[in-house]
Amino acid sequence: MAKKFAPEIGPLRLPANLAIPDGAAGVVIFAHGSGSSRLSPRNIHVAERLNGAGFATLLFDLLTDDEAADRANVFDIPLLGGRMVEALAFARSHPQLQQFPVGFFGASTGAAAALLAAARHGSDVAAIVSRGGRPDLALDHLGEVRAPTLLIVGGLDGPVIDMNRTALAALRCEKCLEIVPGATHLFEEPGKLDRVVALATGWFARHLGAELE
Repeated sequence: MAKKFAPEIGPLRLPANLAIPDGAAGVVIFAHGSGSSRLSPRNIHVAERLNGAGFATLLFDLLTDDEAADRANVFDIPLLGGRMVEALAFARSHPQLQQFPVGFFGASTGAAAALLAAARHGSDVAAIVSRGGRPDLALDHLGEVRAPTLLIVGGLDGPVIDMNRTALAALRCEKCLEIVPGATHLFEEPGKLDRVVALATGWFARHLGAELE
């Protein structure tokens, strides 16, 4: 069973949900997609499964309510990347998290934010997973990313597949592109999000040091 907390992140005190299971091996910080929040049902599903696999998880709002009302902020990758850096600083200073390796899990525009933050603070990020992401929005910085990066895209998400292939070519770290057959952008089809969970769990277990049963 995971212990649950509701901390606040950064100088704007962005609301967050933190879960720390007993014997956790690492912490995964989530970056939600455009127009979403820490309450994203898909990210919550992934987080709960990661908790069950022995990872702490941190979901937080990347924008204040006022900021989110301006649609331009949703695609402001430097702004969102800065918020991921603030979340990383929180994890590095939290007494129950600071000993853990850190992974990033980004969806949609949040994937670009996670990659930008990792490019800026490479030594502090051990692994990255992108779900239906737009890593191409951080294209100029992908060559600086050092954390092993897994890109997961739905097989029916045509334009985003091409965007992820472009990003994959720009990455200079350990990298992998997984295309989930029959899945659309949000992986809403039966069993498709669970495939994302399995891929992400395996990637984090490999690079954050957990032992899967």
